[in-house]
Amino acid sequence: MSDDWRSETVDRVRTLIRTAEPEVVEEAKWRKASNPDGVPTFSCDGLVCTVETYKDKVKLTFAKGASVADPTGIFNASLDAGTRRAVDLREGDTLDEDAFVELVRDAVALNRA
Repeated sequence: MSDDWRSETVDRVRTLIRTAEPEVVEEAKWRKASNPDGVPTFSCDGLVCTVETYKDKVKLTFAKGASVADPTGIFNASLDAGTRRAVDLREGDTLDEDAFVELVRDAVALNRA
């Protein structure tokens, strides 16, 4: 990935995830020819979320997002999925960082329950 808004977004989100849960483990999964670096996944007592980079967005998919409270409405994608929910960030979007940290904490708590 080139050094552009997407890589800056991924770096910022990575920092927020680690702030929310210092015990989180990051791994690259699903490596393939079209994506040799793989997909960053964040786990803590189970999968918390994945971070995928596309041409026009960075997609943060929460594995059990449908079961996580989202009082501030951060989830804006996969809203009709049975289990997961996602946050699509496009260039220029502003992420409510405090609310995002709470989402991550709630997702980890759900995994630990």
